[in-house]
Amino acid sequence: MTSDQIASLLELAEPRKADGGWLELGQHLLTLHMAFNGASLSVARIEGIRLVGPLIFARSARGESHVVRLEDVYAGSVEPLKEKGRKAGFV
Repeated sequence: MTSDQIASLLELAEPRKADGGWLELGQHLLTLHMAFNGASLSVARIEGIRLVGPLIFARSARGESHVVRLEDVYAGSVEPLKEKGRKAGFV
């Protein structure tokens, strides 16, 4: 993935800047799909991301932290954050 592609993906997620150079996704979650030497990995439910040169630092909603190379990422998706809790009324 190029820096222009990751910038376009992040633009869809509407991040806000946080301390330490992190971008907090707030109302969205991000999934990154990576591959290297025939092995693939998807990191889902990313709520914070930081770009440092060729590296992507990703923090998931589960508290996991990942560091991947930008050049190994081949796709990404953005989804809206689902509301937590119950809605009023009968379901």
